[in-house]
Amino acid sequence: MTDRPDAVPLADVDAPVTIAFVCVQNAGRSQLATAFAERERDRRGLDAVKIVTGGTDPADAIHPVVADAMVEVGLDPVDREPRAITPDELATCDVVCTMGCSVDGICPATWRGDARDWNLADPHGADPETVSGIRDAVDSRVRALFDELEAGLDD
Repeated sequence: MTDRPDAVPLADVDAPVTIAFVCVQNAGRSQLATAFAERERDRRGLDAVKIVTGGTDPADAIHPVVADAMVEVGLDPVDREPRAITPDELATCDVVCTMGCSVDGICPATWRGDARDWNLADPHGADPETVSGIRDAVDSRVRALFDELEAGLDD
């Protein structure tokens, strides 16, 4: 949950909902989060949920060890490419999940959405076992986010 006193809690957001997953390179954690979120959205039939991702300084490609970790759990990394995320995109988001960086320097000053910093280790250069642990932590957080989102949309 956000620590910003003027933020709109997720439970108070009406459909449609836009969620952004952001990290520096958009080559690891945020790509994992996006893939898991797309899967959760589809599994739960939450068509009103839009998912965007990007980085503040995008890499040229997804980290190979992250792509391997995605394949291990049935996620397809083939068409996923790091990209920049813009303040204009973020301004339209209801929830912004960062992977270990603050939204303070990312989101526009007037943005009042729900900011979450998941504070996950960077998989860049990590061994496969460590990346698998990061992947599983991302999956768990995405599921919890969708549990919360689904409960709010049911109200």
